[in-house]
Amino acid sequence: MTIPSAARGATVPPSQASPAGSAIAPAASIAAGPAAGAFPGGFLIADRGNGRLLVVDRTGKVWWRFPPSAAGAVPAGQSFAADDAFISPDGLSIVANDETHEVIDRIDIATGRITWQYGHYNQAGSGAGYLHTPDDAYPLANGDIVVADIENCRVLEISPAKQIVRQWGRTGVCTPAAPATYGRPNGDTPLPDGGLLITEITGSRVVRLAADGSVVFDIHVPVHYPSDAQVDSAGNVIVADYNNPGAVIKVSPTGKLLWRYGPTSGAGRLDYPSLATPLPDGTISINDDFRHRLIIVDPATNRIIWQYGTTDQPGRGSNHLNVPDGHQPLPAGLVL
Repeated sequence: MTIPSAARGATVPPSQASPAGSAIAPAASIAAGPAAGAFPGGFLIADRGNGRLLVVDRTGKVWWRFPPSAAGAVPAGQSFAADDAFISPDGLSIVANDETHEVIDRIDIATGRITWQYGHYNQAGSGAGYLHTPDDAYPLANGDIVVADIENCRVLEISPAKQIVRQWGRTGVCTPAAPATYGRPNGDTPLPDGGLLITEITGSRVVRLAADGSVVFDIHVPVHYPSDAQVDSAGNVIVADYNNPGAVIKVSPTGKLLWRYGPTSGAGRLDYPSLATPLPDGTISINDDFRHRLIIVDPATNRIIWQYGTTDQPGRGSNHLNVPDGHQPLPAGLVL
């Protein structure tokens, strides 16, 4: 998610109490180091401000982290500040996009090292091998990676050989007119049917594509700045409004507003939320970037029912995050 200048320089407000009736479950202390074994279920968090990834269970225990304490995990002369990260379907690697540094990284989980990189570090561009503000780099089952290349106004599928095997949109043409062109796409969620859900900043649009690239729907969503739209089990769209105060909404495939979470004050207020993910139990996980936390909201009550990170207090220690900009729910039984 591209951080606007207003957010970069924002003053962090003081911590506020939980709204009456809410049940924010505090996370447990962070473990001293990575642990191996069957993961009981939780989240992969891209803790952008701290330059790290964490795998955290629902009690707050950290099961894996990147980079590890040993040197050599990141290429020499580079730093790491991923804003999104997703585990590959085979469970062996993590793909992280680092839009600040204009690259995509593939991280081997077993060794904790970057083993593959696409883009030119700290160099934006539109030519062969270049990206300009890459966002939401998802690993696919065939080994390819699909990424929203925001400022080049395209979505790319990139092979392990670093070849572009498919492109959606026309490079440098930033008009929302799917399927021909896209207006600064910042989301490209792969769907079970082989299609994509593309989020466009320009025009606040969400486009669902079928596997053949045809448009299933192309809707306007009522938010200031749409971020990383997802589809729930009923086929509705969940999308974050990257704003302060921010919001998360659910709309039907025709664009009808079905639900909105957007408190304007108190502990429930969101400050530039960049990703909201529907969970199997009907709740929604949200990374609330500038309140430095990952939360779960119950749409039935509009209450926060779980939280990792200390509200309005950025940090690296126990139960602290610093501008967490991405997350992925992980299943129980995952072996790390």
